[in-house]
Amino acid sequence: MMKKHLLIIIAVILCIFSCRKDIVIPPIENFTAVQGFYLLNEGNMGSNKCTLDYYDYETGEYHRNMYAGVNPTVPKELGDVGNDMGIYGSKLYAVINGSNKIEVMEAHTARRLTQIDIPNCRYIIFYEGFAYVTSYAGPIQIGHQQIGYVAKIDTASLQVMAQCLVGFQPDGLAIANGKMYVANSGGYLTPNSENTVSVIDVGSFQEVKRIETAKNLHHVCADKHGNIWISARGDYYHTPSKLYCIDSKTDQLTDSINIAVSNFYLDENHLYIIGVTWNYETMANEINYAIVDVVSKQIISQKIITDGTDAEIQMPYGIAVNPITKDIYITDVKNYVSPGVLYCFDKTGKQKWNVRTGDIPGHLAFLINN
Repeated sequence: MMKKHLLIIIAVILCIFSCRKDIVIPPIENFTAVQGFYLLNEGNMGSNKCTLDYYDYETGEYHRNMYAGVNPTVPKELGDVGNDMGIYGSKLYAVINGSNKIEVMEAHTARRLTQIDIPNCRYIIFYEGFAYVTSYAGPIQIGHQQIGYVAKIDTASLQVMAQCLVGFQPDGLAIANGKMYVANSGGYLTPNSENTVSVIDVGSFQEVKRIETAKNLHHVCADKHGNIWISARGDYYHTPSKLYCIDSKTDQLTDSINIAVSNFYLDENHLYIIGVTWNYETMANEINYAIVDVVSKQIISQKIITDGTDAEIQMPYGIAVNPITKDIYITDVKNYVSPGVLYCFDKTGKQKWNVRTGDIPGHLAFLINN
């Protein structure tokens, strides 16, 4: 009898661990330029559940929570709230907002190298040997009136070299024509949010001007034509979310597009947009998708998903496009407190596969073969 119970216990344990095994998705045919991608799962604030997944294009294996397995001795693992991620050279950088740090890893293994301490860090970009990170410069606290800054990090020494003060609660940032454009959100000051983009001269690393744009700015990207694309969240009441364009040659606000934007991803001349906007008057979220041509500055499609799968997606959140195959990745965070889902669509918007992720899957970074 004792032996029978022992066998049952062993069987249950094996079942549990088999459920945690990495799953296999049909491998991609052309993986020569892009080896795979990392997915950073934010984890709900205060839960310390930020995790890192990896999909290997050659084998088709999807590895969940790989950071914990590669770095078993790191206390609290990745930390609290993964807000952004990027790969530069041989290193992978994860911006862990609630834990006030940037976790630096080997790009090909996710083995931890070090952490860089930056308070309330938000978004990261890379340029000519440096990483630039926005910081709210204070605690996560509504009403906190602390000017934010951009930190300049040497990617060789992994040391913070300088700081440049900007506006309140700076978020996304991008570089074009030797200038850095930083979206000042003023999110902690709602309803009196910021409405400016700080322009920093990259050479001197000094703020040279501010461009009035719109309330509660968020994401920023630069296209190859010198346009700076900026999303505004609005005030969730009467001022809607919107997309704006600044000409980096003149630093003039040139265009705006009436489309709600909660996240976007630039691939060549196409800006892929997810819009999830909460309205306090209707007490409901409104969801939209769109593709903007950055040359004509027009919406060329109001569909990214074409096979009806969008009806299954409860809360779209993250988005990315494979630079070679043009496969489109969209994450669904569901209810924000349980595992999400990553969907892969081909370039025509038809679903290829989906997979369960960690909590609040939000940020993808492609691992490029050098």
